[in-house]
Amino acid sequence: MIGYLDLPSGLSGDMLLGCLVDCGWSIDELRGVVEAMGLPGESWSVDSKSVMKGPLRATLVNVQIGPRHHHRKLSDIKKLIDSTTLPAMVKKRAISVFTRLAEAEAKVHGTSLQEVHFHEVGAVDALIDVVGAISGLAALNINTLYASAVALGEGWVQTDHGQMPLPAPATLELLAAVGAPSRAAPGPGESLTPTGAAILAEFAVFEQPAMRIRRIGTGAGQRDEDWPNVARLWLGEPVDDGPVVQMDTNIDDMNPQLYAAVCDRLFACGAYDVWMTPVQMKKDRPAVVLSVLAAAGQEAELADLILRETTTLGLRVHQVRRHVARRERSTVETRYGSVEIKLKWVDEQLVAAEPEYESCRGLAAQGGVSVRAVFDAAVAAAQEFLAANGQG
Repeated sequence: MIGYLDLPSGLSGDMLLGCLVDCGWSIDELRGVVEAMGLPGESWSVDSKSVMKGPLRATLVNVQIGPRHHHRKLSDIKKLIDSTTLPAMVKKRAISVFTRLAEAEAKVHGTSLQEVHFHEVGAVDALIDVVGAISGLAALNINTLYASAVALGEGWVQTDHGQMPLPAPATLELLAAVGAPSRAAPGPGESLTPTGAAILAEFAVFEQPAMRIRRIGTGAGQRDEDWPNVARLWLGEPVDDGPVVQMDTNIDDMNPQLYAAVCDRLFACGAYDVWMTPVQMKKDRPAVVLSVLAAAGQEAELADLILRETTTLGLRVHQVRRHVARRERSTVETRYGSVEIKLKWVDEQLVAAEPEYESCRGLAAQGGVSVRAVFDAAVAAAQEFLAANGQG
């Protein structure tokens, strides 16, 4: 099962819970998750109801907590989550979400990861939102979560740090860390919360998949706006992405400095892959075969780009078949910080976990260490992740 989050009004933790409950996840199961957390010294209640947001019906999940709010550090949250009876994968992903939040807060406020105090997102309702959302995704067998561009509103918000511009600085940092696309919200105000942004950064692939839609869940935001303040979760199965073509052209008279720009343009236009192969052409000229793999429907656009952006006079096109493994993203902890990893699934089995190079390079630059050192640490952490979570 795959899911697609359509986010015309942004996202918060309780909006995502509303989507999951509206898709069929029982509110009693959500309460069971919260009970399994065994929150010390905290009173809480979780309820849901059907509401109207403008002309649309949606499910509103209300998380009510007692008067005690704790300003926790990341280490406190890790201990709390680790001490629960939740499944190991839920605990690992929840800690990863809060680690992302801590890293964003540390960068925004110019402090260390260890000294960050969670205020708004350290409260019990944020813990329920994060752990509940992860548990709901697992309960509905959502293996891959996709998301649209995120609506971002403008204005100001009052926080424990004082007045902050919108989008909240931590929210922007979380989106920037994964290169998430954004769009203007239908009106002013906080449309994407830091908690919502952290969940998206941890789970979402920001593209709309080809899918056979089976169910739609609509989650309501707490505020009533002049527009429907909702998020929608589409559930279904992936469908074949259709015919795939490979385009090749031999080039022996182009400045090599221009190839990088051409490749960037091809990827930006939606090519699945672009590569170059050195060859020897007539008159012993060294040359390059520029190859592009893409959906057949993009053939005309990409062929036009190649003809305009390179010196070639023509290219060859043939249809190919491909088999694609399911891919997901996660994070692992290293001595240098959190590193993104790519997960490879075959027949519902996790078979590989590999570090993302750009994530390693960014950490190396921040810490003043070699990329090799970060990468080696990430490989070791990824193999531990695979050993703990792999099924074959």
